[in-house]
Amino acid sequence: MLDIFIIVICAAILLGGVLAVVLSDVLMASVSAGAAGLFASLAFLLLGAPDVAMAEAAIGSGLGIFIFLYALKKAGYPGKSDR
Repeated sequence: MLDIFIIVICAAILLGGVLAVVLSDVLMASVSAGAAGLFASLAFLLLGAPDVAMAEAAIGSGLGIFIFLYALKKAGYPGKSDR
């Protein structure tokens, strides 16, 4: 049963990564990259590495996406791309 959960979570990680690359809206791409990081931290937790899961959730997903969104706000990003 745990194997099925891990496969579903890995599929969600891949989907979040693909969406982060494919989406033309930078805000939505950064949110999907953050979701991929949160799913990765959940996968680490299920695989028995809680220290790595906490580091990924705090730094990889939380702080990294927060800094990226803050930089977008400071740069005056309007929200949609011109494509």
